[in-house]
Amino acid sequence: MESLDDVIDDLIADRVIRRHRRTWLILIGVVVVLALIVLATGGWKERQGRAVPTLTVTADTPATVEAGRWEFGFTRSEIVREPKTDYSTAKAELLVYFDIRNIDTEEYQSGTPRQNLLRWVPGNGADLVESSGAYCRGKPGWSIVYGLPPQSCYTKFEIPPDFTADEIEVGILGEKYESDDGLLGADETPYWHNPEATAVVRLRPTVVVKEDKYR
Repeated sequence: MESLDDVIDDLIADRVIRRHRRTWLILIGVVVVLALIVLATGGWKERQGRAVPTLTVTADTPATVEAGRWEFGFTRSEIVREPKTDYSTAKAELLVYFDIRNIDTEEYQSGTPRQNLLRWVPGNGADLVESSGAYCRGKPGWSIVYGLPPQSCYTKFEIPPDFTADEIEVGILGEKYESDDGLLGADETPYWHNPEATAVVRLRPTVVVKEDKYR
């Protein structure tokens, strides 16, 4: 039979073990949360420690990015301002121009890039801004056919009327051709989905001021 001293020693030891176990559980929880934050930002919110390549566009050097079933060739960007008038408030939009080619060697199907594949990266911890999709030949949702030459297109981002920047960054996501998890009862036929961060492109926008069409 254990003595009272032995019982007290066992209680103290058990209490110490629980305290250390709680500390380790807290540390493990912090590490998991930090890992989830890094994954959620797509690896490109901050320039330091960015997990994807960063390309710079100049007047002489466009940036080509292969992302999933699309090849983007970024060429230039514009901040388009529409001054306040007697009939409307001041507006502005960020336009990014690119050539796009369908490189879908898995399904060989026509399609158009989804809005969430191009994101403006405002920086300073702000959330990424989804694009309006691809406007080709002045029309949204233009179908890009596999095997044809690149189409010249652009996309838009919402910005404040007084927005200004010497340089902007656009994040590109690439979809993966893979199936859903069959263990969950889903169809195991692969398809294009699950976009992930592929690259970031830096562009120096020019400013364009729209004239008042009522003048």
